[in-house]
Amino acid sequence: MIWPVGVGTFMSTLDASVVNISLPQMSAHFGISISAVEWVVMAYLLIISSLLLMYGRMGDMYGNRRIFLCGLVVFTVGSLLCALSPTFVFLVAARVFQAVGAGMLMAVGPAIITIAAPPNERGKALGMNGVAVQVGLACGPILGGLLTTAFGWQSIFYVNLPIGVAGYFLSRRLLPPDGEPVRQQFDVRGAVLFFLAMIALLFPLNYGGTAGWRSPLILGSFAVSACLFAVFAAVELRSSAPMMDLTLFRNRLFTMSNISLLISFMAGYAVTLLMPFYLQDLRGLSASAAGLLLIPQPLVMVLVSPLSGVLSDRMDSRYLSSGGMFLVAIGMFLLSTLTIDSTALQSSLFLVLLGLGNGVFQTPNNSSIMGSVPDNRRGIASGMMATMRNVGMVVGTAVSGAMFSGRQASLTAALKAKGIAGSALQVQSFTGAFHFAYVMAGIFALIAAGASLTRGPLHTGSGTGETPS
Repeated sequence: MIWPVGVGTFMSTLDASVVNISLPQMSAHFGISISAVEWVVMAYLLIISSLLLMYGRMGDMYGNRRIFLCGLVVFTVGSLLCALSPTFVFLVAARVFQAVGAGMLMAVGPAIITIAAPPNERGKALGMNGVAVQVGLACGPILGGLLTTAFGWQSIFYVNLPIGVAGYFLSRRLLPPDGEPVRQQFDVRGAVLFFLAMIALLFPLNYGGTAGWRSPLILGSFAVSACLFAVFAAVELRSSAPMMDLTLFRNRLFTMSNISLLISFMAGYAVTLLMPFYLQDLRGLSASAAGLLLIPQPLVMVLVSPLSGVLSDRMDSRYLSSGGMFLVAIGMFLLSTLTIDSTALQSSLFLVLLGLGNGVFQTPNNSSIMGSVPDNRRGIASGMMATMRNVGMVVGTAVSGAMFSGRQASLTAALKAKGIAGSALQVQSFTGAFHFAYVMAGIFALIAAGASLTRGPLHTGSGTGETPS
């Protein structure tokens, strides 16, 4: 029984989305600004994304089950510390501690599933785990709003305690045991370099919109990140036991599937960022009404992901994944046509198409990644997959936000020059920027579809993870 992995996956993804709606209450409670309270979210995201690959390697060396159980303990204790935080600084530190545990759960969960499930049922098993991801992301804003309104912001962390305790004991009882730990020295230099390089990359992507993309701090951080990644690659190529086996990227299936995953999340987070603004600022809907209109996308993904997983066990998954991203591209292009006069039915149908496309894409693509590597590299593959997902979220948010803001500013200047002002100016500039951002997101989805199509077939059932290069 591997379903306890879904419990940990649900908790870690839930906490990535449940906090945002409670930020105003946290800001008022501690008497701090909105820009400062955003560190509650940013600290969690930075730490998780920077540690995923290291945890994947640790899973290969010390056992994925051991890392998963440790993650449940750390995450649950971190949740308690967050709820009891007496100061804002303590809360941010507790979120960092919580993220350390969440990263363990995200990094090794797919590896446990892949090792435990037979090759001809891998897609089905990963599809069920994909449901846990989507349910966690979808329930976060709704559950967070209900709990915060009824019991205060601390309750969004208290709710993790019974789930974490139950998940730990169920995991100890039901998850398959690990083998003997691998007798290798852990690559400390590689782990530190990758952690610092990821922090230097993700910080400006999160903060660039506030500080300005041409700020010396932002540009300098990008430069430091590039240098650290170069040093990391040089160290890993010379290491006898590297944290990241760079030879895996000689495998076209592994490489192109990860690229597809990264770009798919870059495209998808245009919806996450911009649709609430369209529904509330342009259409004038309430937050609760806007939230209800956004539900169809994750709901369809929950329904479709297991089915696409079953199909991927029976046919060449690259065609499923490519077809899914093509549907996402169509959905993005349709969303770019929305105006202030569009109906709720139109936006809901377009989001259903996005959910269908993402549901068809995600599980077969994830199955290809996990099936393309040898058994002793499942943890690294799992960690890389989680890293691509998180980096895609951050990059997608930053890129779509920058494209929208830049286009809106240029349109506002052009419309003012034509004598347009007032509400007409706001509506036209917002709509034009919205259209531009979604057209670009559709192009990203087409690129992801092309990358998926060129990756080559997966030879399932061999157990070697070998594919033609």
